[in-house]
Amino acid sequence: MTKLIGYARVSTRQQSTDRQEVDLLAGGIRRDDLYGDHGISGARTSRPYFDRALDALEAGDTLVITTLHRLGRSTQNMLVFAKELRARGAGLRVLDLGGGDVDTATPMETMLFTIMAALGQMEHEITRERILDSINKRCDAGKDLSGRPRLITDGQIRNAHRLIKGGETAAQVALDFGMSRATFYRRARPRATARSTC
Repeated sequence: MTKLIGYARVSTRQQSTDRQEVDLLAGGIRRDDLYGDHGISGARTSRPYFDRALDALEAGDTLVITTLHRLGRSTQNMLVFAKELRARGAGLRVLDLGGGDVDTATPMETMLFTIMAALGQMEHEITRERILDSINKRCDAGKDLSGRPRLITDGQIRNAHRLIKGGETAAQVALDFGMSRATFYRRARPRATARSTC
């Protein structure tokens, strides 16, 4: 009996596959046939639960994903994957392409699959360039890249240094200022060192 195998993936552990899982379940996937990788980059060809999903595929089964880029980022890797699916006699269904099966055994569907994979890779590269450009601009402007507002001001750090020079311990000064010793030591580093990642 043929079945649908669902696969979901997110690149970081902070993200969730919940939305993808809801869509896959609504697409007819049984929960027992649903696989998901957390914190796994699409650039990796081997992923623990992706490999399990492939192992579960038998001839006549269909792998279902929400979007094409859940398979990976590289057009070449996706074409190799499509060839592997054909060899297994398994199909592919991409929900955001209308939910119809992508029959990679026909020349027309293979061409469409290749175009979609290339567009997905291009979209990823454009997004990556924008992020790197934003990081470089923030570095050039001398801005903090942590993304969090600094609750401890530079003036407070200078006062903390004066107290330590006066004989107070770093642990006590950090406690008095309501910060951990690690935060104090990190903020107490010279600015050039703190921004060395830029």
